[in-house]
Formats: sequence, structure tokens, C-alpha cells
Amino acid sequence: MADPRALFDLSGRVACVTGASSGLGRRAADVLAAAGARVVGLARREAELSEWQAQHGQGAAQVVADLSDRAALPAIAEEIAAPFGAPDILVHAAGINTRQKADEVSPEGWDITLALNLTAPFFLSQALVPAMIEKGWGRIVNFASLQSHRAFPGGIAYGTSKGGVAQMTRAMAEAWSPRGVTANAIGPGFFPTELTKAVFEDPERARANAAQTCLGRNGTLADLDGPLLFLASEASSYVTGQILMVDGGFTAK
Repeated sequence: MADPRALFDLSGRVACVTGASSGLGRRAADVLAAAGARVVGLARREAELSEWQAQHGQGAAQVVADLSDRAALPAIAEEIAAPFGAPDILVHAAGINTRQKADEVSPEGWDITLALNLTAPFFLSQALVPAMIEKGWGRIVNFASLQSHRAFPGGIAYGTSKGGVAQMTRAMAEAWSPRGVTANAIGPGFFPTELTKAVFEDPERARANAAQTCLGRNGTLADLDGPLLFLASEASSYVTGQILMVDGGFTAK
């Protein structure tokens, strides 16, 4: 038997992580780099992205871009491939949650939520998948959500986008996995990030969310490492079209 640890080794692989300037995206970029991949981090905030790149040296590159601009996505895909070649691994962690109530959702809030959370992951993947197919190996990791499965107050636009991500993941697998590209999604529970700042600033709400899980606690960034590395590596070669809920059992109760 070969060394099982080699299944998780990303040496020689190229990865791109969107939303790499903070939160779960930055953690994902760190984990893939630590596993041996050369990583292109993509985000809108140049200062934070530059700080991340400096921590990883020559094995990291950055692309500063706004993924909500659909017309710019083909050019962004070319920028992603410029530093190290076309990526083998594509992690879609960028996202937005306007937290507008159903009666207050604005057309602008709806449009940017769908554009960033759902449209960008598809069209960016569409642009980068051909190179994966040519190599016969690729990994797409989308970010779903608790709201892919459940309705939350003030989450109709976000929940709609994340429900779409779940189905898009299955459809990506149907379309591209026969040619060597797997597509899966991570569904995070409550992790302390900028998107969930309002939740964690309310101790009572944070405790209630923790109590809803089977483990009795909210997530830490380290809880993302193993699931992400699994889905991005050879270890998950026979896994595709799946939504892996990394939520401490929140959706199991």
C-alpha cells in the first residue's frame, strides 16, 4: 500500500482561491499552500491580499478583482492562470450576505448577491475547466451554506444563492466529472468571519447556534482544514457532486 498521506499532498498542483483576503477564503488559501500547492489568491481588497501573499512568498500570487462584474470574468480567468499556469484546484469562497428582510430586498442587493455567490463561481469555472479537462484532473470546491438547506431570517437572497450553489455543484459534477474534474461543496456552519460578525457579537445568539449543533459549539477556522484538503486532493477522487456540511451537526438536529 502506498503512503496514505500522499493522498493529501498537493505538491506540483496550482490552486486558486477566491475571497482569499479574509475569513474562510484566507484560511483555505493558507491550507492549500501548506499542503504544497502554489496558490493564487483573488479578492477585491489589495492590502489584505498583499499581506497574505507576503506570508507565503514565491509560492503565492494575487489577483485583485471584482467577481461581481460578469463581463470581466474571462479576463480574470486569464489573470489567474498567468503566475503559475492554469489552476488544477478552484475554490470559490468569495461571497456576500446583505441580510435584507424579504419585504426590504432591493434589486441591487439581490443582483449583487446572485452575481457574486452564484454567477461568478459558474462562469469562472467554465473558463478554467477546459485546462483541467486537458490534464484529466481537476477539483472544484464551492461554498454552500446552512442556508442551502434551511431558511434564516433576513436571508432570502443569500439563501436563494446558496441553494443554487448546491444544485450547481451537482450539475457541475454531471457535466465535468466524466472528464476528470470533480465538483463538491463545503457547507460551513457558524464560523467567526466578517460575514458572521453580527452573529458572534450577540453572545445569546452565538450560544443558541452552538446549542443547535450536535457538538455543542460553533466552528473554528481550523475545523475547515481537513474537509477542504480532502475535497481538493487525490483523497476525494471518487467523490463528486456532494455537499459536505462542516457544521458540527447543525443540520442533523
